[in-house]
Amino acid sequence: MASRLNPYISFNGDARQAMEFYKEVFGGQLNVNTFADLGPQDGVEGDKIMHAMLETDAGYTIMASDTPPHMEYNPGKNITMSLSGDDSDRLRGYWDSLSAGGTVQVPLDKQAWGDEFGMVTDRFGIDWMVNISPPQ
Repeated sequence: MASRLNPYISFNGDARQAMEFYKEVFGGQLNVNTFADLGPQDGVEGDKIMHAMLETDAGYTIMASDTPPHMEYNPGKNITMSLSGDDSDRLRGYWDSLSAGGTVQVPLDKQAWGDEFGMVTDRFGIDWMVNISPPQ
């Protein structure tokens, strides 16, 4: 593997739940390391996630961690996860799962550019865009 770019999401204590949810949505292999795995950490609960990596069946990689108390947790709207392609069934399944318990910002529907597109904020506060293009 030469190189790859993937999202790394910081959570405020619920990284394990979020990553287990994303594993349910996307499938794949989830590897989790807690702060306790490194030995005693000052002020950090040992069961919190130091690093998690989900490598999905579709080739996506999502990484995450819980923000330790000595670091600033700065949730914001400066990142959006984007899923796109022409595998309508797969992408629609992701949409349905991500929408469950979340807030739909733009319903998944046909758009002026000809694709189906929607935006949702999942139950962990992460924004997702799904764009389904017609099969080639």
